[in-house]
Amino acid sequence: MKPMQKTWALALVLALALLGASAALAAEEAKPAFKQFHTLVDLAFVKDMVDGKTKGLLIDARPKAKKYDKGHIPGAINISDSQFDKNLNLLPKDKNALIVYYCEGVKCSLSHKSAYKAEKLGYTNAKVFPEGYPLWAKTYGPGPTAADAAKKAEPKFKQFHAIVDAAFVKQVADGKKLGLIVDSRPKITKYDKGHIPGSISLPTSNFDKMKGLLPADKNALLVFYCGGLACPLSHKAAFMSEKLGYKNAKVFAEGYPAWTKAYGAGSAMAAAPAAKPAGKKGSLKPGQEEGSVDMEVFKQIAAGKGPKAYLVDVRDAGEFKTGSIKGSVNIPVGELEKNLDKLPADQPIIFVCGTGARSGEAYYMIKDQKPEMTDVYYVDGEITFNKDGSCQVTKPK
Repeated sequence: MKPMQKTWALALVLALALLGASAALAAEEAKPAFKQFHTLVDLAFVKDMVDGKTKGLLIDARPKAKKYDKGHIPGAINISDSQFDKNLNLLPKDKNALIVYYCEGVKCSLSHKSAYKAEKLGYTNAKVFPEGYPLWAKTYGPGPTAADAAKKAEPKFKQFHAIVDAAFVKQVADGKKLGLIVDSRPKITKYDKGHIPGSISLPTSNFDKMKGLLPADKNALLVFYCGGLACPLSHKAAFMSEKLGYKNAKVFAEGYPAWTKAYGAGSAMAAAPAAKPAGKKGSLKPGQEEGSVDMEVFKQIAAGKGPKAYLVDVRDAGEFKTGSIKGSVNIPVGELEKNLDKLPADQPIIFVCGTGARSGEAYYMIKDQKPEMTDVYYVDGEITFNKDGSCQVTKPK
């Protein structure tokens, strides 16, 4: 080999050696400076979870205010790694359930640390999506923010202007504040099964007929409540009381669900003697509560599958316009009594509303005034109505 060839060969060897060393160094630098979790998933796996094709819980391990609230993978809940021990109640009860953690990308350790913590608690199916939110946002666009969630959760009805919390109501219930607590929910389906101690039953649909139960003193404190933030009954009742001249009406907007969470189940009325079975049974599979329809059967009907049924939405017209189940008709519960003869007799009837309160009231109205109609039901659950005619149904709180 000529001297010049030897020089070029040596230079090539040195260059390749330097390139190899550089690549090794880059690979070493790319390795996370923390212990990675042993089971990783990719973007396609996470997409299937978001689309409902794979059942499991997505958990964002990033800080809530700085990261999660500004954008997260759709459907993910937030349990920041630093708050892991304080939020164990958010983890599934089933230790075999799929849990997928993610954070801010391959250099972020939070999801890996959280997965190891879950494993120590006995969870057998924990995984980590190492590329995390940055890859999701790059591929599918920014995820929902806290502002988006707040807007979605805004009640689709006019809220009363004076709102109180559970602690305020507790003082009234304990006699430390002088006032009257009013349960605006239907009596049989809701109040009788549990209510705030000391409260009276004054269903909003019967407000005009039962307003005599309110105190004569128009300055008296009145606290109305119903089935939670999605329930408009207490707000409507408070506005009605103001029209009657009451000056100190308030609404406990979080309602009975918040009371039971803070102070336990309230008072319940003694169960009425079991009614004799009707001569003719309904055609649809019943739910657990009297008059209710099986939840899965209703979901099929609402999706346009399964048996046919006549869906009657008993919410107010304004609520109905914001979203309703495709094919349903709107008859507000306050107008149902005068429209009973318009209901069909040749197919099952299902009453729906947002919380199961007004729909249950509609069912008992039929039972009382049209006992010959036996193929009638209501949905004992919370329904989220979408503008496209679809809905989501969950068990009542």
